[in-house]
Amino acid sequence: MAQRGQDKRAEEAEEQRNSRLSDMAQRGQERRAEETEEQRNSRLAKMAQRAQERRAEETDEQRNSRLSAMLQHARERRLNVIKGQ
Repeated sequence: MAQRGQDKRAEEAEEQRNSRLSDMAQRGQERRAEETEEQRNSRLAKMAQRAQERRAEETDEQRNSRLSAMLQHARERRLNVIKGQ
């Protein structure tokens, strides 16, 4: 009985989390739709700078993992293109 209550709370928490993340994504999408080209360029430049800083600090193992994931993603995209032809 207690286990079912815990499971129900865990499920409700997950639903609440999903709802909150969905709301956040929607607000972000609305903000991006309203931004000027200058604001967009600034946002993208900041994102690129942060990514560059993260790459500069990553270990060889982290770099290899990131590159491996990129390679796998590229392979999957190529397969999807081939299947779509």
